[in-house]
Amino acid sequence: MTGSTLKRIAVDQLRLGMHLHRFEGAWIDHPFWRAKFVIEAQADLQAARGGSITHCWIDVEQGVDVVPTSAPARPTPMPPEAPASAQPSATRAARAPDTSTFADELRHAAGLCKSAGAAVSSMFEQVRLGNVIDAEQCLPMVNDIAQSVFRNPGALVSLARLKTVDDYSFLHSVAVCALMVLLGRGLGFDEAACRQAGLAGLLHDMGKALMPAAILNKPGKLTDTEFDIIRTHPRRGWDMLKEVRSVDPAVLDVCLHHHEKIDGTGYPERLAGDQISLLARMGAVCDVYDAITSNRPYKAGWDAADALARMASWKGHFDPNVFAAFVKSLGIYPTGSLVRLVSGKLGVVLEQNPRNMTLPSVKVFYSTKSDMPIHVQVIDLSRSKDRIAGRESRAKWNFPQLDAMWAGDTLSE
Repeated sequence: MTGSTLKRIAVDQLRLGMHLHRFEGAWIDHPFWRAKFVIEAQADLQAARGGSITHCWIDVEQGVDVVPTSAPARPTPMPPEAPASAQPSATRAARAPDTSTFADELRHAAGLCKSAGAAVSSMFEQVRLGNVIDAEQCLPMVNDIAQSVFRNPGALVSLARLKTVDDYSFLHSVAVCALMVLLGRGLGFDEAACRQAGLAGLLHDMGKALMPAAILNKPGKLTDTEFDIIRTHPRRGWDMLKEVRSVDPAVLDVCLHHHEKIDGTGYPERLAGDQISLLARMGAVCDVYDAITSNRPYKAGWDAADALARMASWKGHFDPNVFAAFVKSLGIYPTGSLVRLVSGKLGVVLEQNPRNMTLPSVKVFYSTKSDMPIHVQVIDLSRSKDRIAGRESRAKWNFPQLDAMWAGDTLSE
């Protein structure tokens, strides 16, 4: 394809039958997870026109041109297109600093979760319709997620855990993407390797799009026959993604093997130990952690700290070195954990202390001594004589606004 077939137009000039090549702007600002497709639906046309981006590029060789005018416009040279993985870096540089406060990053992460969740939903729908997805189109999304994790690790990975039953499948992919980036960073990966791990996390469950909705969303325990069907999703996803030339073999491997266990009792191939790639061992940890800490059709999610403690007890399930790195990256008491202090105060963990996992910042709001609410206060345990005595059960206390204690207004955005 030559640059002469590309034309820059205002988005309000878009019409059905045009081949959209590229928007001018950041991924998060346009309504599609992909570009380079023919606009065939009125809903897509309205979505493209209704965003904040004002201009785009069309390919007149693969789709219709703009309505001719009496004086044909002179073609505008197409600027060199950076690799997809590099595009967001340029567009994001002015928006977000290299580091950010937890509160600032939470606000940014809320918008990112919403956009990325919608994008994954669109990808799932394309798979259900039998269309081939382009993994390269996912790289800007992965880069934005990675940059959020690099700026402030606790914000996005904690916020993505707060899902409704309806959006679980889509935000699970976003959450595992963020967790894979975080774990990759903890294992010493460079930024490119972290983004590859993130892409593997984003695509690991694409086979779920091919599962019967009645089984996938069943509110009760699956029958043996239903579970046998669900166990085919890694192979189904791998079969589908291997036809996409842009998917790296390492990413494909995570899709196929994220349910393998170190002791060889996993599926689909009962691999054991070093037979399982490092990325797939990482995927196993991240996938399970997000699954058990999220609300599902059949059960409420576990508290984050309690989930880590239970996972640590599952002998033979995870690579111990990978799991140790995961705990160190996330914190012994992850953001959102309900903890009891030595003073008898109850609080929710806000932000981790990178120098000491046992001394995070905690927002206290209740006294077990008086059995009454107290004045809400943030305590940096690294500067206090108080300490965490242990984790507390969310189910036991049943505080209805516990997540709002740390996530604040972002829950309603």
